[in-house]
Amino acid sequence: MIDKKYIRNFSIIAHIDHGKSTLADRMLEITNTIEKRKMKDQVLDDMELEREKGITIKMRPVRMEYKHEGEDFILNLIDTPGHIDFYYEVSRALKAVEGSILLVDATQGVQAQTLTTLRMARESGLTIIPVLSKVDSPLARIDDVKEEMATLLGCDLDDIIETSGKTGQGVEGLLKEIIKRVPAPKEESIPTGSCRALVFDFQYSTHKGVIVYVRITEGSLKRHDELLFKVANEKFNSLEVGIFEPEEKEVASLSAGEIGYIVTGIKRPGIASVGDTITFFRNSASELPGYMKPAPVVWASVYPEDADDFELLKQALGRLSLSDSAFSYEEETSGSMGRGFRCGFLGLLHLEIITERLKREFRLELIIATPTITYEVTLKDGKKKMIYSPSLFPDHGMYLSAREPWVKIQIITPEKYVNDIYPLLYDHEADLADAETFGDGRTSLTINMPLRELMRNFFDELKSVSSGYASLSYEFSEMKDAEVTRMDLLVADEPVEAFTRVIAERRADEEANKAVDRLFEVLPRQMFVTKIQAKALGRIIASRTLSAMKKDVTQHMYGGDITRKMKLREKQKKGKKKMKERGKGNVNIPHDVFLKMMRTDGK
Repeated sequence: MIDKKYIRNFSIIAHIDHGKSTLADRMLEITNTIEKRKMKDQVLDDMELEREKGITIKMRPVRMEYKHEGEDFILNLIDTPGHIDFYYEVSRALKAVEGSILLVDATQGVQAQTLTTLRMARESGLTIIPVLSKVDSPLARIDDVKEEMATLLGCDLDDIIETSGKTGQGVEGLLKEIIKRVPAPKEESIPTGSCRALVFDFQYSTHKGVIVYVRITEGSLKRHDELLFKVANEKFNSLEVGIFEPEEKEVASLSAGEIGYIVTGIKRPGIASVGDTITFFRNSASELPGYMKPAPVVWASVYPEDADDFELLKQALGRLSLSDSAFSYEEETSGSMGRGFRCGFLGLLHLEIITERLKREFRLELIIATPTITYEVTLKDGKKKMIYSPSLFPDHGMYLSAREPWVKIQIITPEKYVNDIYPLLYDHEADLADAETFGDGRTSLTINMPLRELMRNFFDELKSVSSGYASLSYEFSEMKDAEVTRMDLLVADEPVEAFTRVIAERRADEEANKAVDRLFEVLPRQMFVTKIQAKALGRIIASRTLSAMKKDVTQHMYGGDITRKMKLREKQKKGKKKMKERGKGNVNIPHDVFLKMMRTDGK
């Protein structure tokens, strides 16, 4: 059993592209955890998607051994995702460590996302070690950024460690400071002979089933122990226990303070979840505090482009749900799109990751409907109903009120762009809560905004008006009254469910005209005149008429009495009238029209 006083558990807090993965690479090299010949960039980022985007999606723990002042220390690093979509997962990972490195890019300074995760670390009572990265860059503003960090943390400039993941400068000194500053794990009192372990992540293996990543908080456990998921109330036998070096390595046992994995053998979704507590089945301890089940906040319908791929899509979603308990899905059928799934996600990045994994790992061609959010509607009889799909949103005047989720957003931007950002806030229904000067000529804006408006290309527009310099982070705050309405698109007087959306009342005219114009562009002409209309607020507010296909029925005639041609044209006119009457609501809308309407990029 390892003496806890020689264990140090820590994580790294950093904004996207601030050098977190590169710093971790140098630590692994210096501690000889990975041989130099086996080293590669971003060694803790397994997924191709992580390498492309420069972000951490799945947490990857690693155990390093380092000799300091004649003693052998164990350093456990948990590499955490930094995006707010994974807020809960990050909070559980922070509960599994005692310290955290606050890593800030010397060329960019403190960014919005850093502040959000830093606040979580402070709330968890972690020891914070301020570290400056990329100090070797010719663009580094070392003194200015150190001033920012010192003001933010209330620490001395001498407490901030200067490093370069690229050259290795300062990394060995940082390892020594981790041993010096981060406290050793503490153990709470639990029933004698029991144990507790916090699940901070898990993955799925075809051969081994669910593999949970755990921090042992009290006691110890070994292979073949009868264990229990406390929240899920599911019994299992540990088939293997081990540590990360960074590859999985089986060990005889895991004891208090250690970070490792347990092979459960479970091959069913919905059992393992982040934040659950593992304890002995026969001598169980109470669950660790703080568990919650993450609720989806963004919904989107996912359909296979080829209807024959439906079963493959179903299997793929099942596989992904085994390693991601926050992702949910249920089958749905659309008259226009066929069979698909209504999927729930933690946010837009989570949606992007899941759909990208479906395409890459399972080689599926997908149709992704425009993402929507959940509304809480109070009906006229006083009953409250949660609405997950725009087509289920009540008609205007058929409900008393609606509520929608709002987000609290923090923006950090150079001061010169602030006046350009204010009109953007008005356009997206945002309320400015606070504005303060931040560091060297930068401003921090705190705003509140409907999640619906954040999803309406707010981030892209912010990057555009700030020339790419503004950074943004957000967290979900509360449900507020929503001034929204359902908008239906009618083709030949019949609503098409796939085009239904929930929009802001104040933007009804603009959105209706935009949708009608778009459909007018992409819908092929029919054999009869076709009306395209948008209905919202209980009335038609936009309309265009698509002319019928034209065919010259007299083209085979040469010369002769003009009345013969007039008779043929009159006959054609009557035929088109009959077709319109019989074909009302039966307009043929090709599959690619739905694709073009769903894609916001217009392609």
